[in-house]
Amino acid sequence: MGHADGVVDFGGSGPPIVLLHGLMGRATTWWRVARHLSAYGHVVGLDARAHGRSPHPSPRDVPVSTEDFAADVAEFVERLDEGPAVVIGHSMGGLHAIVLAATRPDLVRGIVTEDIAPDQRGRTVDAWRAHFDSWPVPFTSLAHVREFFGDTGDYFVECFTEHDDGYRLTADLEDLYVIAAEWGRRDYRSYVDKVACPLLVLEAGNTFMPAGGQAELARRAGGRHLVVEGAGHVIHDSAPEQYRGAVEAFLSELLDR
Repeated sequence: MGHADGVVDFGGSGPPIVLLHGLMGRATTWWRVARHLSAYGHVVGLDARAHGRSPHPSPRDVPVSTEDFAADVAEFVERLDEGPAVVIGHSMGGLHAIVLAATRPDLVRGIVTEDIAPDQRGRTVDAWRAHFDSWPVPFTSLAHVREFFGDTGDYFVECFTEHDDGYRLTADLEDLYVIAAEWGRRDYRSYVDKVACPLLVLEAGNTFMPAGGQAELARRAGGRHLVVEGAGHVIHDSAPEQYRGAVEAFLSELLDR
């Protein structure tokens, strides 16, 4: 396993801790978080389809659903063969963690979701298109990327690849629009109701998710809900100390360390 097949092994030993990134991201965005989590288990990050170095075909060529993403994680945990995993997901990755825990409870010891609501029906990707079209692509350098994205600059520098004309998003935006469009059509709360493992729901104080959705997620699944005041969507970057404290407390109790 390694970067080539969309897997990043961050080290550590013990129970597997699987990190799932959000839309546009990739496994390497978890590096700063993984350094701390490796004290609790074997930490690995997985590139989702259409992201990073995932070996899967484009969702425009082979239709893909949230269930397919969750099945990819299930296959990975089985291949790892280290027992049930703690699955920690940011945004899209949190949704995949929920569906995985609901459909394959034998593979999941506990989950952490970061700023994702299970019901976003009615939302479209049109607003995103306008935002992405405003980017000065290609970026001249990684410093240019970091400066443009400001508070999330460290996150986004992991998500761009160098080309002959400069730096472009590693993922294909058209693929991302296809993936995200599904969320605006579906209500995933039926999966939430089937989550039986321990759950920590982390919500950004400055979330753009539907109001009350994450509190409902925690309530329906019997989990804990924590709003991280002042944090942006990537809580683990914008409020790293609060994120670390909450997740490590959850892991300490869950893994009885």
